[in-house]
Amino acid sequence: MTDYIVPVLLLFVSAMALRKKENAYDLLLSGAADGLKLLVTLIPPLIALLTAVTMLRASGAVSMISNTFSPVFSFFSIPPETAILVLIRPISGSAALAVGADLMAQYGVDSQIGRTAAIMLGSTETTFYTVSVYFGAAGIKKTRYTIPAALIADLTGFLVASLTARFL
Repeated sequence: MTDYIVPVLLLFVSAMALRKKENAYDLLLSGAADGLKLLVTLIPPLIALLTAVTMLRASGAVSMISNTFSPVFSFFSIPPETAILVLIRPISGSAALAVGADLMAQYGVDSQIGRTAAIMLGSTETTFYTVSVYFGAAGIKKTRYTIPAALIADLTGFLVASLTARFL
């Protein structure tokens, strides 16, 4: 059924344009042009975030930070091995996915660490990426309470992931 969603959607939109006597092709091109304009505003924050994450990983700062905060994670019953995931996830989804894959390859997918990493990846958000992309696209310069609220939600997701993985 999912193979038919896009063709049916295109047929439906074309039929609606014909019904309203509008040029569907011109509307499609206009939408594509608007999409490219949006892409131009999204690229700079994306490049900056990916560059920062790569620099942090390559410099060894991430491992140093995760070793420093390891006692805090142990206090909250978060496996210390997932500390790097907790630190990377709010910044970059692709880096977090790579870290999660490494953790699962090293400890196994059915281990507590592997399950915790999987639940963390599914129950948290790439907060800084999301805020920079969507707020940048909308032209919002002041985030006010968005970042603190999102980070609290991420922390809740990490804690719930740790607790849930224990009982699975």
